[in-house]
Amino acid sequence: MSAAGENRYDDIINMPHHVSKKHPQMPLADRAAQFSPFAALTGYEAAIAETARVTEERLELSENSREELNVQLQLLKERLPEKPVVEITYFVPDERKAGGSYETVTGVVKKIDEYGQRIVLENGVSVKMGEVVNIEVLSEAFYKK
Repeated sequence: MSAAGENRYDDIINMPHHVSKKHPQMPLADRAAQFSPFAALTGYEAAIAETARVTEERLELSENSREELNVQLQLLKERLPEKPVVEITYFVPDERKAGGSYETVTGVVKKIDEYGQRIVLENGVSVKMGEVVNIEVLSEAFYKK
């Protein structure tokens, strides 16, 4: 660069930075966002994560297991006034893909809704009877009669 080129901006180099009276200054975080990488495939990472999510296959109960569940349900119906405490394991179908997961809930049985085919616990949990795979009664008084 020549000596003349070095002095080309001497007249403006030390001037104060312009601040607009009409427009507020852009925050630093927004200025940095201008230079963030462009995501050409929006939703791609979410789709990959969904595909990688594992679900369990629903197991079919044997005839003996179904009979045992029916016996347990009948005993629960007869002893509802005693407020039996139970642990119920049931299948929850996945809303987005095949399969689902097995969950276990513990609580006091409030009612058995035969019309709606549900077991309702006092804590507000409602379980579809068709999804139940195991009922374990935890109240000792339940078995003494």
